[in-house]
Amino acid sequence: MSDLFLYTSVHDPLARPLFDGLEQEYDSRYADVRGRIGGSAREELQRYPADAFAAPVGAFVLLLRDGAAISGGAFMPHRDADTAEFKRIWTLPGLRRQGIARRVLQELEDQAARQGYRRVYLTTGFRQPEAVGLYLGHGYRALFDLQADPETVAHLPFEKHLPLPHPAANAAPPQRQGVHA
Repeated sequence: MSDLFLYTSVHDPLARPLFDGLEQEYDSRYADVRGRIGGSAREELQRYPADAFAAPVGAFVLLLRDGAAISGGAFMPHRDADTAEFKRIWTLPGLRRQGIARRVLQELEDQAARQGYRRVYLTTGFRQPEAVGLYLGHGYRALFDLQADPETVAHLPFEKHLPLPHPAANAAPPQRQGVHA
């Protein structure tokens, strides 16, 4: 079994199963509060144009296992030139709790740093405690009161400052990067 990071487009057919799964999961977790949080999962997934996640300002990466996408994530510019906003970090449900999302998160951080970003901003939903644990465990700082009832906060923001990349680092995302499990 070998894993491979693939920098591609959100329109890549390999990404479709991940987006379908993400949409189903968001719909099931948030169906009863859809109006309060801003619409359907499909609307959220279509909120940003594909070029928002394209180099040189963004990136979209899939983690492939035996040619099939098992996880992925993306980033785009946030509100200032130094901050990348991470989006769409998701792993197939049957493969969770194996460190896969952590690997994708690290890959996104490394690429954001190579592209000149110094800070990451992201949000997760209030019904995603596993994502909260992932971000806190990976050095992210919560920008909300961790003692508050997540249902009252709705969108849970986090940030992390990135280290400077090695001077020889290439800013362009690699087209394919092999990673062995």
